[in-house]
Amino acid sequence: MSIINETSAPCSKCGQQHKVVIYRSINISENPEFKERTKDGSIFLWECPHCGQVNLARYETLYHDPAGKLMVWLLPEGDLPESQMQSITMHTKAMGGYVLRRVNDTGSLMEKVLIHDAGLDDAVIEMCKYVTKLEMAAKMPEQDADFMSSAFHFYRIEGEGNSRLITFSYPHKGQMMGVNVGWNVYQDCSGILERNPQARPGEGFIRVDSSWIDSIIR
Repeated sequence: MSIINETSAPCSKCGQQHKVVIYRSINISENPEFKERTKDGSIFLWECPHCGQVNLARYETLYHDPAGKLMVWLLPEGDLPESQMQSITMHTKAMGGYVLRRVNDTGSLMEKVLIHDAGLDDAVIEMCKYVTKLEMAAKMPEQDADFMSSAFHFYRIEGEGNSRLITFSYPHKGQMMGVNVGWNVYQDCSGILERNPQARPGEGFIRVDSSWIDSIIR
């Protein structure tokens, strides 16, 4: 079930303390309206009634989509006790087919939900990001040395069949940029993981991000 609490937090602009609604558990079968608010990040925003500043609330939450069999645990401050994670892992394993993920920031939670709702595999998407960065760096040698460590994020998928395009967004020199990736890249990356099943994420609440792809590539 969704668990909704209140806490007190200071405004980042004026410093005044206010009551803030936080969502310790987000169950979209009970509260389907929370899905869009998670995808656009608004569920983590609150407006200061004193000065109007919009603030980001950072808190732990478990996003649960029972119909889509997705659980994403947002842990901004670290990890939960292993026993608690293991208990939920075993419970979802008994129900079968669940994707379990762990993230440490709201943007990553938003991305995981967007990827899942698009019917895509987040492990394949991470490999697509890596391959795309390599190709862009090879074509544009003037790219900064830090380009490979820049954060690519899934933005959307458009089109039909083999004409589908996946768009990634990324920061570059103070601006947000976008790059389109053909469906063939996604298929190629999916094939790589199919041929190397040992590289796929294991059981439990796994972090599947740029650090994960680095660990299997290098």
